[in-house]
Amino acid sequence: MKKLTLNTIIFFDGKCNLCNSSVNFIIKRDSKAYFKFSPLTSAFSKDFLSERAIDLQQLNTIIFYENEQLFTKSDAILRIFKNLNFPFKQLYYLKYIPKTIRDFLYDIIADNRYSWFGKKTICMIPSVENLSRFL
Repeated sequence: MKKLTLNTIIFFDGKCNLCNSSVNFIIKRDSKAYFKFSPLTSAFSKDFLSERAIDLQQLNTIIFYENEQLFTKSDAILRIFKNLNFPFKQLYYLKYIPKTIRDFLYDIIADNRYSWFGKKTICMIPSVENLSRFL
């Protein structure tokens, strides 16, 4: 049996409207299909992240896995931008804003995402065209 090789995975809150819209945004701007996606509540996410000592109960962030490294909060967002089509890849240069400021702004949005953008009762279901990109 062939082993699944995963280099880039975006772990996201599948019930969050902002997160789901962000995944759809990324898919439309990821012409090389570089990213795979996994909702944080999936069995795959739970197994994958627990093997890396990530406690999902204490998590309020996006997680980006790339080349055996985990990135969270604004670092994850910026690494994702870096791999999107132009002009969005230029947003990666926001990395020069101090991390404390970036993460402070990230936390405000993350803490209010359900009240500002809403929440689904079930996790998003990918389209047939994009099903292979979801784990």
